[in-house]
Amino acid sequence: MARRGGGGNSREYTCENPYGPSPTAIKAMSEAIEKGAYYANASVAKLKSMIAERNGVSTDHIMITSGSSGALTYLAAAVSQHGHIIGPDLFWDTTSKMGTRNSPFGLKYLPKTEDLSIDLNKMYQSINSETALVQVTNPNNPTGMLLDADKLSDFSKKASKKTMVLIDEAYNELTDDPVKNSMLPLIKQGENIVVARTFSKIYGLSSLRIGWGYGSKKIIDALNVIKPPFNVNEVAQKAAIESLKDKKFISRSVKHNYFYATKLKDFLSNYDISSNKVSANFLLLNFNKCKLKAKSFYEKLKKKGIILRSTEEGYKIKNMLRLTIGSKDENIKFIKATQNIFKK
Repeated sequence: MARRGGGGNSREYTCENPYGPSPTAIKAMSEAIEKGAYYANASVAKLKSMIAERNGVSTDHIMITSGSSGALTYLAAAVSQHGHIIGPDLFWDTTSKMGTRNSPFGLKYLPKTEDLSIDLNKMYQSINSETALVQVTNPNNPTGMLLDADKLSDFSKKASKKTMVLIDEAYNELTDDPVKNSMLPLIKQGENIVVARTFSKIYGLSSLRIGWGYGSKKIIDALNVIKPPFNVNEVAQKAAIESLKDKKFISRSVKHNYFYATKLKDFLSNYDISSNKVSANFLLLNFNKCKLKAKSFYEKLKKKGIILRSTEEGYKIKNMLRLTIGSKDENIKFIKATQNIFKK
């Protein structure tokens, strides 16, 4: 599930795509490893070209980074010397903290809303002369909530007139309409916006650490001054290129995620465990109306070798758990374990 371990095995890990990487990506990785004595292509030209072609832009609008977190960190480091960064008080700030370590301004958090959604109106109202950046993750992590595309577009247009806007779209491919839900078109229109994407989620390349940032040439040029020349290895580059080519694998992965996320969501509702609308590869499970507390359910599942992610420590959200969609066998194991827990 979100994190898995079996029996006495202390190994825990997060798997973003239960199918793993595309078979053609795996083959490309193997071939690239054989050339491990050579430096990677620092320009990342071929991968940039493929991304640019897909999105109808020039390659000089793209920066390839070590996961989307690389783009977030570089941007935070660049702007935080000139002002503070605004974001929701959830788990959005991990990479931003890294980029603002030596900043005289730092981060400003929006208080959690009652339903854990991102309040775009309050975010806009919080922008002042010392705001260097506002950050929105859509769909958000760990809530899985997807913002209305039109509302996010309106906010981004208004906010980008006052400051820079960063949209983290790590889970975009898993939403109901990836094209509509993306803010990439606003950058083509000249808005002061950066979009971050990753190959970690639907493409299943988490451990390879590869992603990309997309913005105006002026912004990307500035970020390339900060970015190390060999920040993405050759194995990751080759895998990403083949992943983009393998459309059938991606389609299969998206269908699997939607089918089982919907199945699990409906199943859990029988026990008064509610969750977000399916828009990512995980569900945020709310136990406020359930006869069991989240902590109790977590411990009972752990004894059965199934480990979900608690939201109390890192996310500071009480009585909820984060469940990542697993393979068919893993999902069935979770369903049977849950049924047994609630029988007692």
